[in-house]
Amino acid sequence: MKVVVGIGNPGKEYDGTRHNVGFDVVDLVARADDIDVTRKRFDALVGEGTISGKRVLLVKPQTFVNNSGLVVRQVLDWWQLSSDDLLVICDDANLPLGKLRFRREGSSGGHRGLESVIAHLATEEFSRLRVGIGRDAEGDLVDHVLSRFSSVERKVMEEAYIDASRGVTVWLVRGIEDCMNDFN
Repeated sequence: MKVVVGIGNPGKEYDGTRHNVGFDVVDLVARADDIDVTRKRFDALVGEGTISGKRVLLVKPQTFVNNSGLVVRQVLDWWQLSSDDLLVICDDANLPLGKLRFRREGSSGGHRGLESVIAHLATEEFSRLRVGIGRDAEGDLVDHVLSRFSSVERKVMEEAYIDASRGVTVWLVRGIEDCMNDFN
């Protein structure tokens, strides 16, 4: 089994914010493959299913972004999986709006959710997909990541989510190297 974790903040007040793109991608993957991500397990919403013949667990931690690693650790331990079986999806304010970047490993790049995952797994060696949310050069970063997309930006992000969803399938079937080659 493989695990796909979308990082975001729980609660209606955070729906549609830039920091919740991980949740948005997981939701699109779930809809496309008819996987119900509503079962409560640990501090997360989870859904188990099959995508292109591969068993997958879709996870949306409900611990807020900065504590996502706790859920990731619990999920991997419970299902006896390793970080090799993991793809984490998060926002990235350092990438242009809608740009996707798959990586096999690496630092958090300042993303608190990734910092938490790295700390709880004690490794930087896990696949991740960063989705560009752009950056407001003059504004506060916290205000930016908690803001919603404009109507023009939403159109860009809808395309990015479709590509990201396709990328998740490629990761499941062919691995991270092909994702990096096809989507970066």
